[in-house]
Amino acid sequence: MKKILTVLVALLTVVAFSSGVMAQAPAKPAAPAATDKPKVESPKAEQKEAPQTTEVSGTVAAYEAGKTIKVKGKDKEMSFEITGDTKVNGEVKVGAKATVTYKKVGDKMIATAITIATEKKS
Repeated sequence: MKKILTVLVALLTVVAFSSGVMAQAPAKPAAPAATDKPKVESPKAEQKEAPQTTEVSGTVAAYEAGKTIKVKGKDKEMSFEITGDTKVNGEVKVGAKATVTYKKVGDKMIATAITIATEKKS
């Protein structure tokens, strides 16, 4: 019985000291699995991240400062959201000629720039 107890204490001591050494050993980086293929980004993913900007020109049909602008073009009337980042060049008022640069994010059209055509005085 004494021998079994001595062997058991010795075994537990070895385990206790070896686990401390294992904890101090630097971790080796895991090798990538053979089935993992490198990820290649497709051009489609890039288009989703950076929406393209588009331009439309027409007459301002409605304007709510800092919120929305409606521009009536040749074919139809389009509505755009205005954000804090929207650059406005000129005085926006109903009836003025405007060019709106916008990007489509989901179902929304966000105005990135609004340029009002200056009136020519004779």
